[in-house]
Amino acid sequence: MEDYERNRLEGKAQVEKYEKDYSEKKLWEKIRDTVHVAGLKVLNQALILYYVAQSPNCPTKIKAGIFGALGYFISPLDLIPDLAPVVGYTDDALVIAAAIAMAQMYITDDIKKQARAKIESIFGEKFAMKLDEEL
Repeated sequence: MEDYERNRLEGKAQVEKYEKDYSEKKLWEKIRDTVHVAGLKVLNQALILYYVAQSPNCPTKIKAGIFGALGYFISPLDLIPDLAPVVGYTDDALVIAAAIAMAQMYITDDIKKQARAKIESIFGEKFAMKLDEEL
């Protein structure tokens, strides 16, 4: 049980470490600037998390985890630096996927539609259609 508690506290510390890196402005910049390397699926999941965190139904504890994951995604200084060719966004994708799993029960069809609409407004209909193909 001690290992579980230590791992839980270390995980919480990591989330809190990256929460300070989160801001809406930085998120939009990161999404706009990384579509070619991070991939549409990861960006869509990041947007889904953003919209879940805006939902009044989302508990504070889940929002904190989301902001930590988005802060990690935004931060160029993480486990695998984002500038590393090919693998730079692998850790970001894993963190975003873990946050999606944590927030799953708060992801509605409306939130998915908001994320897709944002992809379309930033990158155009062609990218949104590619996203539909990926999903």
